[in-house]
Amino acid sequence: MYTPLFENGLYGQLRQQAGRHWQDYVDHPFLQQLAAGTLPEAAFQRYLTQDYLFLIHFARAYALLVSKLRTLPEMRAATASLNAIVSELPLHVAYCASWGLDEEQMATQAEAPETMNYTRYVLDIGHSGDALDLLAALLPCVAGYAEIGLGLLHSPSTVMEDNPYATWIRNYGDEGYLTGVQAAIQLLENLGRQRGAQSRFAELSQIFTTATQLESAFWQMGLNAS
Repeated sequence: MYTPLFENGLYGQLRQQAGRHWQDYVDHPFLQQLAAGTLPEAAFQRYLTQDYLFLIHFARAYALLVSKLRTLPEMRAATASLNAIVSELPLHVAYCASWGLDEEQMATQAEAPETMNYTRYVLDIGHSGDALDLLAALLPCVAGYAEIGLGLLHSPSTVMEDNPYATWIRNYGDEGYLTGVQAAIQLLENLGRQRGAQSRFAELSQIFTTATQLESAFWQMGLNAS
């Protein structure tokens, strides 16, 4: 189930160092209920609306990352991720419409404190640190969703038939999404070698783990809506 992708290298070290916080994130009750098809609709709608607002700031963070890179191959890799997010937004809007949410309605919603805390933290890391710091803040979302999607897709306890959330699960367990994740992890590994990741590991780990905790809070924000 692609575990070497998630367990090796600098990313694997950061993920392991996050410890129980990582498990709290990838096995959150929001996801358990989503996999069982029992997640209340109000919780999922709240998540979708806030995720729309989150993606806008996430795109800003990736644009900032591009500006912090030094070589054209690195810039191309980060731009591909930025373009993927920008391209995902219309798909996200179309998916949200199937849940009775239109773009104007979502765009005018106030950001939840959890959304604001998470996105501003990532942007602050990007402004105050270098490209490696920023990638450490971005990867829990980018790669974590792939691990979650693959885990749910291949778990015998996940209900796919007549599960209203089956499309969401398939989306993040998709090969196309995984390809983008592999590129993002490779960029982290390359920058880590160039910019002394091992000598900075404690700081990078703190950034990664904080972003992981903010991911868990984002799930809980959705669950609280029910």
